[in-house]
Amino acid sequence: MAACVLCRLRPRLRYLSGLRKGFAHHVIGKIDIELDEQDRRADAPQHLDTSLHEGYRLHYSPSSYHHPVGKSFLSHSQNDVDDEELCVTPLAPSFWQQSNRYSVSSSRHLSSSKNTLLDLAFNRGPEPKTQVPVHQRLPVSPDVKVDTRAFLKCRHDYSSVSFDLTQRPPPIEWERVVQLLQKVAVLKGTMKPSDICCFFAELSHIDSDKVSLVKTDQRFIMLLRYSVENLGLFSLCELLDVLRSFVWLEMPQSHTVLGLYEAELSRRAGEMTLDQLLFVADLWRCIGRKVPQFLKRLYNLVDLYLGQVRLPEVVQLLYIMGEGRRCPKVLIQPIEQLLMRHLEQLHPEEIGAVCLGLFKSQTSLSEAAVNRFVDKAHSVVGDMSDFAMVNVLKYLRFSYLSHRVWMEAMTHEVPQRAHRMGVKGLMHVALACSALHYRNDRILIAIAEKIPSLVPHCRSKDSCKLLWAFGTLGFLPSQSPSFYQSLTEALRQRKAEFLRYPEHLLTGLLGLAFVSQFPEDLIGLALSPDFVSLALKSTQLELKKDLFTLDGAVALELPQWTGPRLSCELREEVKEMLWKFLQSDVCQKLEVKEAEAALQELLGGEEFVCKRMILPHMRSIDLEVHLDSTGQPVPVNPEFQTVVQNSSSKSASKQPWGRMNIGVGVTDDLIAQLTNAKNHAAPMIPPPEVQTPVVELDEGERLFNTGLNLTSAITEMITTPSSHRSAPRDADAIVKLAIQVSSRNHYCHQSQQLLGLHAMKRRQLRLAGYKVVELCYHEWISMLRKSRAEKMAYLHCKLYNSLEG
Repeated sequence: MAACVLCRLRPRLRYLSGLRKGFAHHVIGKIDIELDEQDRRADAPQHLDTSLHEGYRLHYSPSSYHHPVGKSFLSHSQNDVDDEELCVTPLAPSFWQQSNRYSVSSSRHLSSSKNTLLDLAFNRGPEPKTQVPVHQRLPVSPDVKVDTRAFLKCRHDYSSVSFDLTQRPPPIEWERVVQLLQKVAVLKGTMKPSDICCFFAELSHIDSDKVSLVKTDQRFIMLLRYSVENLGLFSLCELLDVLRSFVWLEMPQSHTVLGLYEAELSRRAGEMTLDQLLFVADLWRCIGRKVPQFLKRLYNLVDLYLGQVRLPEVVQLLYIMGEGRRCPKVLIQPIEQLLMRHLEQLHPEEIGAVCLGLFKSQTSLSEAAVNRFVDKAHSVVGDMSDFAMVNVLKYLRFSYLSHRVWMEAMTHEVPQRAHRMGVKGLMHVALACSALHYRNDRILIAIAEKIPSLVPHCRSKDSCKLLWAFGTLGFLPSQSPSFYQSLTEALRQRKAEFLRYPEHLLTGLLGLAFVSQFPEDLIGLALSPDFVSLALKSTQLELKKDLFTLDGAVALELPQWTGPRLSCELREEVKEMLWKFLQSDVCQKLEVKEAEAALQELLGGEEFVCKRMILPHMRSIDLEVHLDSTGQPVPVNPEFQTVVQNSSSKSASKQPWGRMNIGVGVTDDLIAQLTNAKNHAAPMIPPPEVQTPVVELDEGERLFNTGLNLTSAITEMITTPSSHRSAPRDADAIVKLAIQVSSRNHYCHQSQQLLGLHAMKRRQLRLAGYKVVELCYHEWISMLRKSRAEKMAYLHCKLYNSLEG
């Protein structure tokens, strides 16, 4: 590569008078490094990005909207990368792409080493990364053009804090461009800062189709070098004019010169007004360069202007914070107060812009403020663009706040708008619904009917997140066969993208597994040694758990599977990691500890209850109990254990079998309460030869609905010591129970529909030979406040009802 660089540089180095031989070698080396670095940045395909997953939470997922301002700026701005993908999530680390920082040491240094790098800055076209060969990449054409800056049209006041990309200067003739460049060559180092500013201003009028010709001209590169040499001599207005010209000249965001301009503008930030600070920040955004140094100065200075901030400045500030992916903690409370103060004056598109800025910068407002804000959004939802509406959903998703009235409005708005929405918008609607556990078939069917026609516009990430969202909400393939078929086929067509982003494939396959869909070719890819090795090398995401869950699901649901599996070592590693976490988290929850203790007391000892991960790959624990066909408890057989239990469980297994429950004191009142129901369930199975009467009382006096007729045989079972009961008739007929303390987070909002992960777990427990006994969270918590006898009776009813199931 160095030889090629030398050949291209030789004629250009003649422009550098007085260049010493030793210094030339230093410059060439730096150019070589700069080009490699630029290639790595520029060659990344714009339609791919990095997703942040933590466990089964998709955040953001989710774009920088950093693109050249050429003819297609507005169409590209919404169709390349998802917004949340570069956001910081509460559960994931941040990956801020740091801009290069440059120090100004001397005029000679600037006019030689730094600016010689400019000679090749535009002459090398992007090359694909090795992970995804160019011939394997499938382009993704934009399906819907979205103006992400539509809010700027709401008020004329935005003109002082933002750059209007719709007002491109009228083009000049090519002959005039040639004259300007010739004049640059004649004047050379005698140009004044004002002359340099004028040259850039006039050149920015060039037609966008010819911009690339100017940028590769050696005289333009000389002009850039002269601008850097005079950087400290520019007035503030001249600096802003030059930066404005860079927008129209489509300067590459990684260009060396831009780092020097950022340093100079950061140094002068204290001289600017708030409007100028916001204007400069918007110029950097239009160029597409990340400028953390300048934004830090901006945020530090904003505090000085909080008392005089107008509404357009608040909205623009949040927009800039969103694009910079950061909001300083000290500004969150003042911003919330400003938003609440101006809430009623916000236009629909401004509401969308504020939500997107809060979402991208991961800024959490108080629940009351979010509710008020969404109330305002709901009042104008009919006037919102699709883009603004989706942004509100994004922020609700980030806030984990289910705003009932807004979500009900979505059941009408989404079906009406779905036909004109793009893939990204529909995907974000589905993701918001899944994150909020909000299932509404009108919304899901409207999306499912539209997606197959948009598959050519789907990136692998879009397909995978849609599969995840629909699988989480339990939307079955029978409800829309073409939806799952088309997206699964889309994954096959974009396999090469998974080499760069392996997490997307795992997301999609788990979403499919939730609804019992297992495309064996894609599973074979995901569990192949090469792919597993690639996933484990990811420095951004913890994918071991996802691989472990997929591998375990395949083992249970595809018994005929002969394809690759995870190694035993990796499975044991993840299993131990999960068990340690569960011991310190779920196992310490009051409701779980109380259920375990109560079951041990009811059944006669610790040896009859085993708290463990029955299905380790499902990342949760259950209380395992074994009963014989007559309902007698049986010690949990260590042969069935799949994980190493904690020390207390080990000690429990050594307890003598004779240690049995001495009985629960059951009063006449308790018997009356338990039998006080009109029950239609079949009676418990007492010994066949015994016929027992059922006692029924008024329904209004019921303590709780157990569905059990409390017969004298069951009463005897509760009150009689276990050592006095008869031995089981058939020792081989063991019923294995998996007792779960559920919560509302296991279900869709206000529904009995289990979420995908929990539905899959219960399905797989049945495949593994278990019956699931659910202790509903709210019901069980209420029982904890009742007497010991009532708790025992409640658990007894739950256990022995399972024998009838």
